[in-house]
Amino acid sequence: MKAYAAELIGTFWLVLGGCGSAVLAAAFPHLGIGFAGVALAFGLTVLTGCYAVGHISGGHLNPAVTVGLWAGGRFEGRHVLPYIIAQVIGGLIAGGVLYLIASGKAGFSTAGGFASNGYGAHSPGGYDLASAALIETVMTMMFLFVIMGATSRKAPAGFAPIAIGLCLTLIHLVTIPVTNTSVNPARSTGVALYTGGWAIEQLWLFWLAPLVGGVIGGLLYRWLNDERSLA
Repeated sequence: MKAYAAELIGTFWLVLGGCGSAVLAAAFPHLGIGFAGVALAFGLTVLTGCYAVGHISGGHLNPAVTVGLWAGGRFEGRHVLPYIIAQVIGGLIAGGVLYLIASGKAGFSTAGGFASNGYGAHSPGGYDLASAALIETVMTMMFLFVIMGATSRKAPAGFAPIAIGLCLTLIHLVTIPVTNTSVNPARSTGVALYTGGWAIEQLWLFWLAPLVGGVIGGLLYRWLNDERSLA
């Protein structure tokens, strides 16, 4: 139960910090942090979150990571669903807190997207479904590949969260214009519920593509490194 609670808290931190930067600070008058700032914020939440709870739960903070680590033989199958449930709950709580904070400003509306992920008319750069699906799948695949390499027994101990956080920062720098960057179904769900409408209608992609990408990344690294399965 402590591992599940750690995943809930860690994912709460990721969504609150990452999506909070997008909603509250990205376009702040005169001093907005922009895409680069949002990308860094997501990377920092993962870096700090992994150091905070990694020794308790492994610091997945993402259903795609959990499924990918299971596919890669690093995680027991019986814990996959409870981890995902905890992560989604953490994301939803964070989205609710962020909504309460943001709604304290006069004229607030979720019409601007509330950091939700989307494609087509709801892509920041107007990218279509195929582009969104491809980039979310490939980037999540590489995210898992980096995670498995950074947490390998052969890797330098204690530095994994740094590599993982920087990887997520890089992913955001590339993909924010395409989908507003998911690579994490809990992050997408955590804000889509409060946006409603199109965000919920398009949410399926930001579950499917990251999960598929996570499995591919886990299997690829497992093959490359010839690891034994824990499942």
